[in-house]
Amino acid sequence: MARILVAEDEEPLRSLVVRALAQVGHEVVEAADGAEALDLLARDQGRFDLLLTDIRMPMMDGIALALAAARDYPDLVILLMTAYADQRERAAGLEGRIHDVISKPFTLAEIKVAVNEALATRRET
Repeated sequence: MARILVAEDEEPLRSLVVRALAQVGHEVVEAADGAEALDLLARDQGRFDLLLTDIRMPMMDGIALALAAARDYPDLVILLMTAYADQRERAAGLEGRIHDVISKPFTLAEIKVAVNEALATRRET
């Protein structure tokens, strides 16, 4: 299965997503904000298959994280999550760097499907 980095500042949601992805066999590493996620990416030299990140977070938001991750690790597939329409609009400028933007709230089934679809694009390239 895949190695996934989940960056989400809301601990209950982060834990839920991490557990759901781990239950289907993924190795999941979690970060509480974008700065921590970027540190984890650097420490592990980008050895993740997927970055799943919230857009609106303290310290470093998901847009800044996605830009840095796409620049430093071009093979990393990036999925963004947001509950805010204005944040979705900000993400529109990242076409070609991110796979998709997932709207919150989502079901566990929906996040699993989105992750599987994103990982499938990695295997195709």
